[in-house]
Amino acid sequence: MKNYRDLTDFERSVIIDRSTEAPFSGEYVNEFSDGVYYCRQCGAPLYFSENKFHSGCGWPSFDSEIDGAVERRPDPDGNRTEIVCASCNAHLGHVFEGEGFTPADTRHCVNSISLIFVPAERRERAVFAAGCFWGVENQFQQLEGVLETTVGYTGGETELPTYQQVCTGTTGHAEAVEVVFDNSLVSYEELAKLFFEIHDPSAVNRQGPDVGTQYRSAIFFSTDEQRETAETLISDLRERGYSVATDVEALSDFWPAEDYHQDYYIENGGNSICHLRTHRFED
Repeated sequence: MKNYRDLTDFERSVIIDRSTEAPFSGEYVNEFSDGVYYCRQCGAPLYFSENKFHSGCGWPSFDSEIDGAVERRPDPDGNRTEIVCASCNAHLGHVFEGEGFTPADTRHCVNSISLIFVPAERRERAVFAAGCFWGVENQFQQLEGVLETTVGYTGGETELPTYQQVCTGTTGHAEAVEVVFDNSLVSYEELAKLFFEIHDPSAVNRQGPDVGTQYRSAIFFSTDEQRETAETLISDLRERGYSVATDVEALSDFWPAEDYHQDYYIENGGNSICHLRTHRFED
């Protein structure tokens, strides 16, 4: 089951009970910085800042949503069209067409309180491989500050690989998880420590019953700072007496896996039993 944030009474009145905040009172009415707007309840990404415009209506306005992120439904008043988060049904506001504000001719009128804005400078990306990506993703999804996760394939040569191809062990790819996080809430070091504690970093090309190069332990870095952090943590573990076989590789193309692999435990219930946390950095 997806983890929802605890809501204040006012947040519940809008997000659950479908009331409306007063015009010009929301914190994002005049926010036009580069970034992404997320659902306050479930954290799903809803809108890119480039689709936000000033309408003068008193609420944040967007002329397009992230593909598949927002659902429309008839409003109980019989006149308007309500918009809700497609992931959790949180009330966002209403959508209007034919007003001519932008070429898209659409205005998503959204309550600020239904959103959380993360500026671009606070969004970072990390990629880890630690065996079956279902369990790895499940562990990262439970960490505060993680905004988005995507399971996929990286580290190999084959373009647009399929799960069946990767399973042969001939593509060079590893099953991996892309983690987008808010660096004001969680650091890359904290993510990397979690990575080392939810799998066996001493195992070579396997995790538990899963055997093959696609199940190797690897960190795919995109900056020198990420590489240095990974190497420092590996040195720390070795000083503590642990054997570490984790590869530290420059990130190449990351290919998202098929839809049925995404959010596997959220969609199918339960939690991973093959990626239990073992604390290795505590003194």
